[in-house]
Amino acid sequence: MSADVDALPRAGTFRPSRSIVVNAIIGVCFLLAVTAFMTYDLKGSLSFALELRAKKVVAMTLVGVGLSVATVLFHTVSGNRILTPALMGFDALYILIQTVAAYLFGTFAFLRIDVRIRFVGELAVMMGFALLLNHVFLRRTRGDVVLLMLAGVVMSGMFRALSNLVARLIDPNEFVALQDRLFASFSSVDEQLLLASTVCVALALVVVWRMRYRLDAVALGHEHATSLGVDVDRTTKVAMALVAVLVAVPTALVGAITFLGLLTSNAVYLATRTFRHRYTIPASAIAGATVLIGAQFVIEEFFEFNTRASMVIAFFGGIAFIVLLLKEQRR
Repeated sequence: MSADVDALPRAGTFRPSRSIVVNAIIGVCFLLAVTAFMTYDLKGSLSFALELRAKKVVAMTLVGVGLSVATVLFHTVSGNRILTPALMGFDALYILIQTVAAYLFGTFAFLRIDVRIRFVGELAVMMGFALLLNHVFLRRTRGDVVLLMLAGVVMSGMFRALSNLVARLIDPNEFVALQDRLFASFSSVDEQLLLASTVCVALALVVVWRMRYRLDAVALGHEHATSLGVDVDRTTKVAMALVAVLVAVPTALVGAITFLGLLTSNAVYLATRTFRHRYTIPASAIAGATVLIGAQFVIEEFFEFNTRASMVIAFFGGIAFIVLLLKEQRR
């Protein structure tokens, strides 16, 4: 679980002032993105439009912060910056839940179920899956995160195969309605779900922030962290549980968004030139929210909802993933 040597800060290259400036710039970009989204081309009832847009901004901020911080944690415990929590199978599990439920209840009947009940059910299944992986693999392999990730990849492939099988059994007309549910959407976020999700993510972020110095030690590798008095196995288990919360809550709230955390975290590493979590955590969190809000603003105002922000992010994230893989091969 040793950290990527090229990714760690080197002597003479890290300057706290640089990281502070980067965080400030990202913060300004976030404020500009929020201002543009809230005020550009307002039509109709001002109060209604502002309320609707404010709800979307809160949802996008919550999702961007959660997924980006989860990716930073995942990079720390895995020692590899090209991996994402999606490898654990959360996205595939979300699709499987939706597909199986649509098959059992009927797509339209499933979508008529109280959104709060659906949210709690989806969150419970994804959290249960994460805790099962942590319990079974981390406990029996002494914190071997690599084996845990391999298990996640296998589970992800199995979930996708099952989803495809069940999808073939669904009526084609109902499957069209289901497909719309499988992509992240900020158009109809329930306010009560938003409040509950905000509380869950906020509590997780408090724990993450309190762990920031232990995470710095873990990024140095198992031996170095142990010599500094850090219980690496316990820290890893807690970090993976936090990853589960920070991924499961946004996914259950709006749907799956692939590669957002990969994009924002690696951009932050490049800009700050450090893996110190007191800088990368806030920078990645704000960057994730900024990217989502900016992408949604461009799509709504200039592309007239002809696509979704999650699809655009997945496209550019996939390109970034390929670039990172090629860079790793050249090392």
